[in-house]
Amino acid sequence: MAMVCLSDFEAYAKKYLPKIAWDFFSAGADDCSTRDENILAYKRIHFRPRMLRDVSMMDISTKLLGTEISFPVGIAPTGFHQLAWPDGEKSTARAAKVMNTCYIASTYSTCTLEEISAAAPGGLWWFQLYIHRNRAVSQKLVQRAEALGFQGLVLTADLPYTGKRRDDVRNGFHLPPHMKLKNLEGAFEVCKMSPLDPSVTWNDIYWLRSLTHLPIIIKGILTKEDAELAVRHGVQGIIVSNHGGRQLDGGPATIEALVEVVEAVQGRVEVYLDGGIRKGSDVLKALALGAKCVFIGRPALWGLAYKGEEGLQEVLRILQDEFRLSMALAG
Repeated sequence: MAMVCLSDFEAYAKKYLPKIAWDFFSAGADDCSTRDENILAYKRIHFRPRMLRDVSMMDISTKLLGTEISFPVGIAPTGFHQLAWPDGEKSTARAAKVMNTCYIASTYSTCTLEEISAAAPGGLWWFQLYIHRNRAVSQKLVQRAEALGFQGLVLTADLPYTGKRRDDVRNGFHLPPHMKLKNLEGAFEVCKMSPLDPSVTWNDIYWLRSLTHLPIIIKGILTKEDAELAVRHGVQGIIVSNHGGRQLDGGPATIEALVEVVEAVQGRVEVYLDGGIRKGSDVLKALALGAKCVFIGRPALWGLAYKGEEGLQEVLRILQDEFRLSMALAG
């Protein structure tokens, strides 16, 4: 079957992934209304296209904190890539490098930071951090990432506890025995008690700043109040995100939250977005409303499930072509 759009990859992944893996990747919290709203909200936004503009030459590249990428779509942090493809995050890193874009590697990767960096030397990677109760574990991860050449630290702010994802509860979701949270091996028994620290506050940004020279990007911001606090605490970037609708059900779609965040920061930090991007025209809508770049989560996993790094490259290439076409047609 020709893979023409991202929903073709979604259909393939749903058909061929084991049910427990598909359910984990697709899960939203509770009724999944925020997960679904992330996608539906784009359909309510309309272009005002302009005609007879010279669109024979277009530059779709952009910069993330000064580093150029080929087009404004990166790969969001998602866990457990080996559930989608045996090479896991190594394939993700290779695809991102070939497509010259940014890959945010998750704390909950099934490959180590060392394996990811060795798989695609010279790539643009950021490291996504959950702060753990055992602060020494988090400190070590940050310092490992910086030493390996990761260029940004992405603090996820919306997960003091894990949202209730009903299918995971029904399935008794856990990683297969041959897969490990490689970056955390030996750090703690993962499932006896949540290792995440629910006492994290804005002051912990200062603690992170004391550990690293990397720019800090905060992920999970949905309101102008928190956007202002992020700027005040000295972060370099904000990812408007609701964790793909996997945390608090009933929050806003990210594209709807984007506008107030962009207005609040007034260009003082870069603003990005994830959640619900399924077409190149979605990317253009996000940029038109003030995002510097968007990141894809589930579609990256569908690409991996289809054909590993080749499949993920194909997903990114389709988005790139659709984005370029949308720009041209919108004038």
